[in-house]
Amino acid sequence: MKNKEKFDSKKALDFFKNENSFSESPFELKRKIESSIEEINIIDVRNYDDYIEGHIPFAIHIPIESFDDHKNMLEKDKLNIVYCYSSFCKLALKAAIKMSEENYPVMILMGGYTIWKKLGFDCIKTSANTDN
Repeated sequence: MKNKEKFDSKKALDFFKNENSFSESPFELKRKIESSIEEINIIDVRNYDDYIEGHIPFAIHIPIESFDDHKNMLEKDKLNIVYCYSSFCKLALKAAIKMSEENYPVMILMGGYTIWKKLGFDCIKTSANTDN
């Protein structure tokens, strides 16, 4: 390795341990939805059009650009599981950082909505013309 002196194995180990501790697999989320939905909040931070086109059951929509304005939808006594588009998208990470800074228990869904859908798990489509 050419830049071995720049690589910090300890930091890498800490990162991977932490990432595993603060991310949720789609399979585990599906199990939690089926067995203990009352103990979790599922938060979709994608844009509105994508949310209504399809989202994970029980997910609430809090778009990242207005996240600070909708914190009242979050609960500190539940595990908050945040997701965005895919593992390449960093919107869920941004939301998780904001939530962690305010002491919300939070995890990120591994693979985001793309993997959830690809696995064939239930997806909910919402009408844009719902009555409030």
